[in-house]
Amino acid sequence: MSWPMVKLKDCCKVVGGATPKRNIPEYWDTQDVPWVTPKDISKLSNKVLDDAPEYISQLGFDKCATYLLPKGTVLLTSRAPIGNVAIAGRDMCTNQGFKSLVPLDRVDSTYLYYCMLFHSPMLEVLGNGATFKEVSKKIVEEFEIPLPPLEEQKRIAAILDKADAIRQKRKQAIELADEFLRSVFLDMFGDPVSNPKGLPQVKLTDLADVVTGFAFKSAEYVDDDKASVRLCRGANTLPGYFDWKDTAYWNSGKLKGIEHYKIDAGDVILAMDRPWISSGLKVCVFPENERDTYLVQRVARIRPNTSLYIDYLYASILSKAFERHCCPTETTVPHISPVELKNYSLLMPNEEQLEKYHNTVATVRKSKLAMESSWLKSNQFFDSLSQKAFSGQL
Repeated sequence: MSWPMVKLKDCCKVVGGATPKRNIPEYWDTQDVPWVTPKDISKLSNKVLDDAPEYISQLGFDKCATYLLPKGTVLLTSRAPIGNVAIAGRDMCTNQGFKSLVPLDRVDSTYLYYCMLFHSPMLEVLGNGATFKEVSKKIVEEFEIPLPPLEEQKRIAAILDKADAIRQKRKQAIELADEFLRSVFLDMFGDPVSNPKGLPQVKLTDLADVVTGFAFKSAEYVDDDKASVRLCRGANTLPGYFDWKDTAYWNSGKLKGIEHYKIDAGDVILAMDRPWISSGLKVCVFPENERDTYLVQRVARIRPNTSLYIDYLYASILSKAFERHCCPTETTVPHISPVELKNYSLLMPNEEQLEKYHNTVATVRKSKLAMESSWLKSNQFFDSLSQKAFSGQL
């Protein structure tokens, strides 16, 4: 059964936000009203945002055009990036990076959350802007979603809740493994920012060959066949793994002069545009036994001078020191330039330390690969259920 399509303005109140002037301390000096930015929900591990990391004063609230959103509102980011969602766990307000949805009585918040999560790629396509894409209030209001009766919404939401819980548990297991490796890294080498062990510093280019990809013309992409090679784009490079669902291909007969853009096992691959997403930095290590793959522009290949550096370089790129070096902010389009990347300085441990770290990572990776496989399957299951749910087939 297909459900009626309803414009968001007919089932929700679409509300924007604002930021009080930062140079007026009285707008920020008391914790009266929770105030949320897109960054606050970008790394949320569950669907409900119970509190905000930053507050504004009642005076700051009164002096800007933000709006107090009631508990149960679906927070929807409208720029940088478009389509991140969360449910407000208490009354709160947001900055201007949101077009939040206050559901009417006939709309279940959890259903609306999953519905917008599913439809966020379609909403993103509607974004406009030269510097960064943004969806306007009008675009959000006119966006249509399937809206079954309230009881059916609750039934669908309960099913998706269970499927989501499974994939979140898988994700948490991976995060625990990553946290263990981060602890090992800090224990062995110290914080790269403060460098408590006094290790010498070198530039990334002293330990690896760093290149960015070739400008393959999308008009010349080909279908996948025996005569084609795979292209690695930013969309394929995700935090800790590659996703090849949306893959572009190139005729292998047209590779003359660009052979050096081929990716090898052990290369650290980093997406340069919008590199930080909700699940982390879009960087991963290219695995063994993969088909021939070539690097596309705005994606970087960091090729360690020796295999002993692979895990260490990967962990160094994931460190807070790297994020601090790149200085992403909520007001700019996150982007890492080739110059920034090549100028990144990191600590230089001795070979014995590197080998010990490498062996530890290799042991943990065996377990982590199984976890990641399980997580991918649970994601696919959740996506399949969502597809059925919002087409009236669940």
